[in-house]
Amino acid sequence: MYSGKSRHWHIGVIGGSGLSGGIELENAQEIAVSSPFGEPSGPVVQGRIGNVRFTFLARHGQGHRIPPSRINYRANIDVLKRCRVTDILSLSAIGSLREEIAPGTFVTPDQFIDRTEGRERSFFDTGLVTHVSIADPVCPRLAGTAAQAARNAGAAVHEGGCYLAMEGPQFSTRAESRMYRAWGADVIGMTAMPEARLAREAELPYALLGMATDYDAWREEDAGVEASDIIAVMKSNVDLARRAVRELALLLPEVREPSAIDTALDNAVITSPAMRDPKLVARLDAVAGRLLFPDVEE
Repeated sequence: MYSGKSRHWHIGVIGGSGLSGGIELENAQEIAVSSPFGEPSGPVVQGRIGNVRFTFLARHGQGHRIPPSRINYRANIDVLKRCRVTDILSLSAIGSLREEIAPGTFVTPDQFIDRTEGRERSFFDTGLVTHVSIADPVCPRLAGTAAQAARNAGAAVHEGGCYLAMEGPQFSTRAESRMYRAWGADVIGMTAMPEARLAREAELPYALLGMATDYDAWREEDAGVEASDIIAVMKSNVDLARRAVRELALLLPEVREPSAIDTALDNAVITSPAMRDPKLVARLDAVAGRLLFPDVEE
């Protein structure tokens, strides 16, 4: 049933490609959490950094075994909601589409262009029609704090910008990379969508802290992107990402003030109560429990 929001911070971290590995948590424990939306990428690791509670989930599973298009994004977000996280921080590797965003720079995008295909992008369906606004898909409070945390950790940080979410698993052609630049995209990756969409439907403020690992394929003088090059840049900067998470815990105020995103489903559900699919409603006990099960005690 519904897991209500606390006035204390509980940060869910979805980590990609080893960026969240190795972060030391106090009283850490690994827990398998099931979801009615299928199998998540793996178990979660829960613990604390100081006074802040964290729940970590490896986006690609143990040993990076799940490709971007096969990640069960719905199950991952649902599991974090069931763990009672209040906010989600995504850590991921990204490609740069701008000269000023050099490899090694950390970026907190505030907009997305979704070019993914065939991924489940909503928790809602026939029997419970819902239209949630994602005009501003990133939580400015969490993104701003994550950017400052990365600076405090010693990273070069670029705040704001547009993330182009591509399907993959191949990297861009040069023509595609140049087209994305012309569209106004600043960085590129394969996993932020539908992750950010689903976080908003689950009423969880979402921010992305990405590490630029390469210049994608738009620079004529550069060779094409190779996975080995990306891994090398990540390994040289992974300690910065870990320190940034610890700095985030230090920067968060003791009390978490409410966010407008906490009630994103208000006025978003269109289907009348009498016509709602009870099976779908039951699956949404965590994601939309605040709205669908208002009488359930927290």
